[in-house]
Amino acid sequence: MTWQVVVTPKALEMIQGISDRRIRRQVSEAISALSEDPDIKGKALIGELTGFRGIRAAGKRYRVIYRVEKVKVLVVVVAVGLRKEGSRKDVYSLASKLFRQRLLSE
Repeated sequence: MTWQVVVTPKALEMIQGISDRRIRRQVSEAISALSEDPDIKGKALIGELTGFRGIRAAGKRYRVIYRVEKVKVLVVVVAVGLRKEGSRKDVYSLASKLFRQRLLSE
């Protein structure tokens, strides 16, 4: 089954913020790959991001955070960024902050 993949405006802004075109392309390819079996790709996230999944992209440094809506056969990409554990700019930290501010839809 092929899933429709939608990128939120905030995630699109994050993608456009990646200065390296090669990395942007690799991230875009990872997002496109979510159209096939998105519910088994990546890993389920915990804590504030429960209900979301994350996959690695661009040499495992970048992460794509998404939500699978099975009823609508839809994948919603909500955040993209670098994985820098312990950093304020870590994509998971940024996604949690967006979620708390209700800028990341459930």
